Amino acid sequence: MMGKLNRDNLTLALCIALFPPIWAVLSPHFGVEVGAVALICAGVYATAGNQTRLAVPISLGFLAGDAWAVLALRMMALLPFGESLSVFVTLFVMGGIAVLISSLLPKCFYCPAWLCGWAVGLTVMGPISSGELGNLPLQIGAAMLAGVWYVGVAVEWIHQKLCGK
Repeated sequence: MMGKLNRDNLTLALCIALFPPIWAVLSPHFGVEVGAVALICAGVYATAGNQTRLAVPISLGFLAGDAWAVLALRMMALLPFGESLSVFVTLFVMGGIAVLISSLLPKCFYCPAWLCGWAVGLTVMGPISSGELGNLPLQIGAAMLAGVWYVGVAVEWIHQKLCGK
C-alpha cells in the first residue's frame, strides 16, 4: 500500500531539508567538528515521539552517555586485562549501571538516549587516545544538545506552526 503526500509530510520534508543542513554548515564555525551527531540525537528524540516534555531527560541522557564514553575509554585503558576482556568488563559494568541509574531516575535520564549517547561517544572518540581527546567530548555534547533542541524541538515547533497546529 502506498502512502500519501499531504501538507503535514510536505512541510516536514521542507523542515528536514532546510534546518539540519543549516546546522551542518554552521556547526564547524562554532568549533563543533562532529555536527552529524546532532542528526543521530534528533532521530532518538523523534523516535521518542517528538515530546517536548522528554527533551530534558533525553538531553541529560545524551550528556550522561557522552561522559560515560570518556569514562569507559579511560577505564578500558587502565584495566590490566587484554583488550577484549577489558572492553567486555567495561561495557558490562557501565551498561548495567547506566540502565539502573536511568531506571531509578527516569525524569532525569532517558535510558535510550544515555545508551545511544554512550555508543556515539565511543564510536567518535574510540580511535583517539583517552589522553588526547581535548574538547571533543564538549563538541559531542554540543552536537547532542543541538540535535534535541534545534533539530528536534525547534524544527518540530516550526513544522507544527507551518501546518497550523
